[in-house]
Formats: sequence, structure tokens, C-alpha cells
Amino acid sequence: MSKVPGWLGRVGAGLTRIGERLDERRSEAAEDSDDSLPGVPHTPDSVPPPPSYAPAVAAKPDPVAAIPWGIRVAAEAGWRLLVLAGTLWVLMRVISAVQLVVLAFVAALLVTAMLQPTVARLCRLGLPRGLATAGTAILGFVIMGLVGWFVVWQVMDNLDNLSDRVRDGIEELKRWLLNSPFHVTESQINDIAQNLSDTIGTNTEEITSAGLQGVGVMVEVLTGILLAMFSTLFLLYDGKRIWEWVLRLVPSQARPGVAGAGPRAWRTLTAYVRGTVIVALIDAIFIGLGLYFLDVPLAVPLAVFIFLFAFIPLVGAVVSGALAVVVALVTQGVFTALMVLIVVLAVQQIEGHVLQPFILGRAVRVHPLAVVLAVAAGGLTAGIGGAVVAVPLVAVTNTVVGYLRAYGREQALRQSPPPHGSTSLDAAATSASGGAKPEPGGPGSQGDTPRSPRQEEQE
Repeated sequence: MSKVPGWLGRVGAGLTRIGERLDERRSEAAEDSDDSLPGVPHTPDSVPPPPSYAPAVAAKPDPVAAIPWGIRVAAEAGWRLLVLAGTLWVLMRVISAVQLVVLAFVAALLVTAMLQPTVARLCRLGLPRGLATAGTAILGFVIMGLVGWFVVWQVMDNLDNLSDRVRDGIEELKRWLLNSPFHVTESQINDIAQNLSDTIGTNTEEITSAGLQGVGVMVEVLTGILLAMFSTLFLLYDGKRIWEWVLRLVPSQARPGVAGAGPRAWRTLTAYVRGTVIVALIDAIFIGLGLYFLDVPLAVPLAVFIFLFAFIPLVGAVVSGALAVVVALVTQGVFTALMVLIVVLAVQQIEGHVLQPFILGRAVRVHPLAVVLAVAAGGLTAGIGGAVVAVPLVAVTNTVVGYLRAYGREQALRQSPPPHGSTSLDAAATSASGGAKPEPGGPGSQGDTPRSPRQEEQE
């Protein structure tokens, strides 16, 4: 029994030596397999490296670096444009929802720009502001009401005579067509008249509904007129406080620039309204005199229509002139219509080449293409009212953007670090020679510093 432990010890020592030999052979085999990648430790779960004859695979670049620079710039600009387009769309939806209020307020701004110089002049003469505002507003509203009443009265008073002349003109046109070289027969003319009569008879319901819609439009027009009148009164009397309240809504960093741009925008609007009123009045007087001497009926109402349509740039002159020519053609014949056309074209040419450059001058500088696009966009958006306010809106925007650009350059120059070294010597030499003096009226001059609304009003 004493020999059993010694035998077990020898068996254990033999097994240990056998395990050591197996470990040595396993490590030798691993070293032989890792000869291609020396220094890489061998693990049972590691993936064997590719053979030496396999092609090299390049690493994938960063996705941002793989996109070209131009496409990245276009994408950055694209999403910003989408945000701006969405903002404009929401703004237009809001304006269309309250279109009556917006147009009434814009009309009040235009009337205020026309009447405010009179209020300021009366205040300088010593009249209290409330009395000056009330007197100017009442006088202005009475004049506009009398003009409207006069037009309606003239149309109603000459309606019977006009209908008789229209009937005679249609008969004369019928005789001219029968004797013309177009080979029009009397049966064809009767068929056309019968078709028109049948069309009117079958569409009686639509005409009646259009008349009911016209009643609703008249109610909206009266509501807009009342809103415009009240807004005009408050703008004339308390315009300074309203402007100060608007300035408080602007962030403090942008407030100085807006405070300087506001009075300049108001001066542009005032100059536009004054110039347009004077030009429209001259057009109405001279074309009305031409209609009167040519014995065209409704000469005075047509002159008033020409005055009102002159506030719609480009389109208004064409429509009012065409209306005068049509009335002359139907009532007096072809020769009188040609004479009226000559008078209208002559007055409009004088207006475009003499009156507008001389009266408006440099106060309202808008490119003709901008005028056409603005009138078209305003007409499509808000009808006649949008066409009327489109050009003054573009003119005011042009003035504001130009001033803010100049103001931003001036602030950037003020905040830039002062020159030093040789640069400071060059700047000192330039200022001594007078080359760095700001131009009169420029952004660096004293006349372009932001002024308060009270100073603008006193001017």
C-alpha cells in the first residue's frame, strides 16, 4: 500500500510533461501561421488576413466630404429659400384673410401722406393739432365725396342722352358693316343680335346672383371706406405716437436703423402721392378739355375717371384712354374717336417724358420692369386695390433697403479696429488730403443720421 502514492505521483508528472509538449507544438503551429503578419497576436476568434495577392480595398470617405461643394451650397441656400417661401405664403394667407382691413389701412396711409403736409403747415401757423387735423380731414373727405357725387350725378343726368347716342351709333355701325368690303349681310347681324339676346335671357339667374354679389361688394366697400376714414384721422392726429409704439416692437439692436429708415420711407411715400395727384390732375384736365371741345358726351365724368385711374400705373392710363375712345366712337363716329385717341396719346406722352421726371424727380426711383411686375402681382393678389398700392410699396421698400444697406456699411466701418503702424500713417495722409470726407447726404454725413419722428414732422 505504501507504493501506491509514489505510482500516482509518477503518472501525474508524466501527464504534465505530455501537456507541456502539446502546448509547445500548438505555439509552434501558431507562429508558423502568423509569419505573414509579424507582431499580430493570434486569437482563436480572429479573422485570418487576406492573402498577399488580393487587391487592396480603399477606405470609404466621409459622406459629407463625398458631396461636392457646389451641391452643399445649393442645399444650404435651398432650405433657407424654402423657409422664406413658407413664411411669405403664411403671410399672404393672413393678408388675404383680412384683405379688407389691410387695403383700408393702406388707403389711409396714402390719404394721410397727401393730407399730412397741410396739417403740419397749420400747426406751424399756431393752430392746435386737433383742430388742424379735424379741419384738414373734414375738408379732404368733403372734397372726395363731392367728386364722387358729381360723377354719379353727371352719369345719371346724361344716361338717357347717352343711351340714345349709343343706339344711333349701333345703327351707324350696322350700316357701315353692310356697306363695308367685309361682305357682312343683314341676316348675319340679326343672328348675332339674336344670339346676344338669347345669351342674356338664359343667363338671367347668373346675372341676378352677380347683382346680389355686387350688393355684398358695395357693403364691403362702404366698410373699407369707414375704416380708412377712421385710420386717417388717427394717423393724422397721433402718427408720432403710433410710430414710436412700432419702434418699441423692433429689437433694440435693429432699432436705430429702423428709426432712420422710417422717416425716409414716409418722405418717399409723400412724394409719390403728391406727384401722382398732380400728374393725374393735369391728365384729367387736358384730356377732359379735349373731350369737351370734341363734343363727346360725359366729358367731365370721363375726366374724373381718368384722374382716378391714373393712380394705377401703366394699366390705368390705357383703360381710361380706351374708355374715352370707345365712348367717342359709339356716340360721335370714327373721326372723333381718332381725334380723342390722338389727344390721349399726346397727353400720356407728355406725362411720361416730361411731367413724371420733373414732378417726381429722384424721390421715387423704380425701374419700369419693377413697376410692371409689381402692378401685375398686386392685381393678381388683391385686384384693383393691390395694383394701386403695388408701386408705392415697391418705392418705399427700395428706399428702406437702400438706407439699411448704407447704415450697415457705416456701422461696420465704425466697429472695425482702428489702423496702426504704416496703415495708420496712410489713413492720416488720406484724411489730410480730404479723400476720406463723406459725401454730402451720404451714409457718413450728418444729414443721414437717424432722426426722430418729431424732427421729421417739423421739417
